[in-house]
Amino acid sequence: MGTLTTRVFNNGNSQAVRIPAEFRLDTDRVSISRKEDGDLVIHPLPAQRGKALMQTLQALSDIDDAFVAALEAEQGSSLPMQEREVL
Repeated sequence: MGTLTTRVFNNGNSQAVRIPAEFRLDTDRVSISRKEDGDLVIHPLPAQRGKALMQTLQALSDIDDAFVAALEAEQGSSLPMQEREVL
């Protein structure tokens, strides 16, 4: 996918960046870091939607350890970081 230009705006005391639909993220949390050359890197974090469900199921003792381990292993796998061309 190519490079797009977008808007930076103020949101309270923070800055926000409008992410175009082509780069839509399937999460509500990201980590952000700045590289030595000043580039910002945004990395999607796994959604925490299943955490409350897992806690409830564990409390009910309806699932076994192998099932929990399989779910945690699946949640721990993430897509590799994409390399981007510096313009």
